Amino acid sequence: MEELCGDPTVPRNVKNIIQTARERLNTESDAVAGMSGAIYALDEVSNDINLPMHARTMVWNLLSELEALKEAELAKKN
Repeated sequence: MEELCGDPTVPRNVKNIIQTARERLNTESDAVAGMSGAIYALDEVSNDINLPMHARTMVWNLLSELEALKEAELAKKN
């Protein structure tokens, strides 16, 4: 996420949403809720028409990793 926020080719509005996703991961007391919020924000960003293809691929990879972590966390709770 830091790499995307530092990339000059990524539009500012996309960087703001990525930053929001980072904050949700870091501030949410419930890990699953934080991951869900971050996934929602990143999913919204992945559909932005102005997002460069290399950044879109990175967002998709982040989404995959977060979804896997969320599933693992849910499995631990059950």
